[in-house]
Amino acid sequence: MQKTDMSLASEFRVSPLWVLVTLPVLGLAFYALGEQLVDARELLPYALFALLMYGLAAGGWMLYRWHAEIGRWYAIVISGVAVFLGHFWLGIPGVLALVAVPPAVAVGVIGFAAALGIAVLETALLIVLRGFGALQVTAIGVPLITLWATFGALLAVHLPAREAAQWAWDYFQSARKLLEEARDRQGELAQALEDLARANQQLTRLNILAQGLRRAAEEARLAKEQFVANVSHELRTPLNMVIGFSEMILETPEAYGSSLPPALLADLAVIRRNAQHLAELIDDVLDLSQIEANQVALARESVPVNEIVEAAIEAVRPLFESKHLYLRSELPPNLPPIYGDRTRIREVMLNLLSNAGRFTERGGVCVKGWQDGEDLILSVADTGPGIAAEDMGRLFQPFQQLDGSIRRRYGGTGLGLSISKRFIELHGGKIWVESQKGVGTTFFVRLPIAPPQPAPAPVSRWLIPGWEYLQRTSEPAASRVPLRPRLVVLEEGNSLQRLLRRYLGDAEVVAVKEMSAALEALGASPSQALLINDTAVGEVLERLKSVSLPDGIPVLACSVPGTDESARALGIADYMVKPISRERLLGALDRLGLQQGTVLIVDDEPDALHLLQRMLHTSGQGYRVLKAHNGHEALRLLRHYRPDVILLDLVMPNMDGFQLLQERSQNAHLREVPVIAISARDPLGQPIVSQALALTRRGGLSVPVLLNCIKAIVQIVGMPGAAGDLAASAVS
Repeated sequence: MQKTDMSLASEFRVSPLWVLVTLPVLGLAFYALGEQLVDARELLPYALFALLMYGLAAGGWMLYRWHAEIGRWYAIVISGVAVFLGHFWLGIPGVLALVAVPPAVAVGVIGFAAALGIAVLETALLIVLRGFGALQVTAIGVPLITLWATFGALLAVHLPAREAAQWAWDYFQSARKLLEEARDRQGELAQALEDLARANQQLTRLNILAQGLRRAAEEARLAKEQFVANVSHELRTPLNMVIGFSEMILETPEAYGSSLPPALLADLAVIRRNAQHLAELIDDVLDLSQIEANQVALARESVPVNEIVEAAIEAVRPLFESKHLYLRSELPPNLPPIYGDRTRIREVMLNLLSNAGRFTERGGVCVKGWQDGEDLILSVADTGPGIAAEDMGRLFQPFQQLDGSIRRRYGGTGLGLSISKRFIELHGGKIWVESQKGVGTTFFVRLPIAPPQPAPAPVSRWLIPGWEYLQRTSEPAASRVPLRPRLVVLEEGNSLQRLLRRYLGDAEVVAVKEMSAALEALGASPSQALLINDTAVGEVLERLKSVSLPDGIPVLACSVPGTDESARALGIADYMVKPISRERLLGALDRLGLQQGTVLIVDDEPDALHLLQRMLHTSGQGYRVLKAHNGHEALRLLRHYRPDVILLDLVMPNMDGFQLLQERSQNAHLREVPVIAISARDPLGQPIVSQALALTRRGGLSVPVLLNCIKAIVQIVGMPGAAGDLAASAVS
């Protein structure tokens, strides 16, 4: 408050320059008064008084410029001196009444305390002058009355004025502070608006960039799907040769003349086993491209570990024998089976064993296994060069090997361990390594024996109504059976069943081929849904109107193409996907009732023609075989011969199998000749599987159920990436 008062006093002080300006005016006024009181010869003192006032005013102005506080007091003193000079020098009557002027000036120039001091000083001066006889008693009465009356009036006015001024000053200061804050906030707001506009502009640019990236991602996805389809076709064609000829040699060795050496037959068995494993991996690649998941699907089942390890050992044994290394398995016979994917675990063991065989020069490899609580641990220990501690961090990274010399010497891409790590983690397990430089390396694999159990019931179950009926005092005697969702699948083929068993391994799939069997399966045991695979989804809903379905069972109709559906769509007898075994080919011919006759093989691959011809000749049925390398050559043969069946490759140069089928449909003579399509393209490997999805339920859908269905479908189908997330969650 004191600081505010000082600031207030300094702000509202009257400048002494106004007092100094009035001094010359006062001198002129006294000179004009003298002209009225005296004659011209006695005006000299009045003139000198006026000049003195001018001089005192000029000196006061200069003194104020030099020192402001001294200049203020100078103005007050000079105003009092002028009053007393007017009385004693000029003798102007009644001029002493102006002694009230200096205190009044002091109030404005310095303050009220200074005015009081000056009033007391002037009173004392008048009394002293009266004591020396310089003033009459009657002469000091009026000045004293005027002085103190004026001072009393100033006092009466000063206190309220001071409070009002103080109030006004405080509000002025507050208003000025608020104004400054408002200006600061206005500046901050302007800056925020500018930043917001810049951010909005940046966001717009990012949205445009995101749209471009989304289009690029969509194009990349389509390119990836096309690439996977093309690569699978290119892989299946030579793989068909490997599997087909190895089966031919193993099953009919007499077709090759003299008896073959047992060692050769054993090696061929290894070749066929690994080729079949590679065919399963190609199927998985196609499934992944269709589902668009970033995780590998797991076909979980109860898997005996001993069989998997023995199969992997047999596959890599030639490598160890060629390097004169030992390969031992020390697995106890009573190891429990694990719940996992047979193909994936076998691939992990193949990677570990093949890596150990490639890097080991002396000694060999030993495989061990033991049960550790709820997990099973497998170890692969070699006597190789070992791994340095600083290289452990790069061991499971893709495309990473310890140094360039190892890659040049032993080959490989550095993907085996990273893929194995991914497979083990998908099973909920762990893989790690222990190694000592110059001694050897041991890889450990930990896999859960049983599927993960659901989490125990929370404590809140005891806080719900009827809790006393839910509690148990002892564990039930019956063993706990894991609850699996039950799905009834109605389809003529097996394409939808294959997808469900592959990606929804926890579900119980009941496959039927007729609606009556589906109704019987639904009534036999509670089911979660009835799935109908049919190309005409709209007609399915019409047919369901006349079917009495159980209450509350949802029915989903979709169109998932399979080989049977593809065969019907093309108007052919059968559709087989490479690689094709001899047994499968002969079975397809038996279903057509062809025990003998003429078979036309149309394929652009000479090896495929040779393989199919060899399969037919070794069947003992006496088939006559015609061969064509493309569609045009096949048409020329069909003009002269009418075969009993056509084995047709769909993808060929010049004239492919689809064009040949179109020509066949336009020729009445050839329209009745059955065709078996042989292709490397799996219908389930296409990017788009089902063109439609329909949902119905007896009794209809309530508003909450309908809204939840719409929300779920929009989230899965309408949002980018959601389908992949769902697929990932389904297959993990």
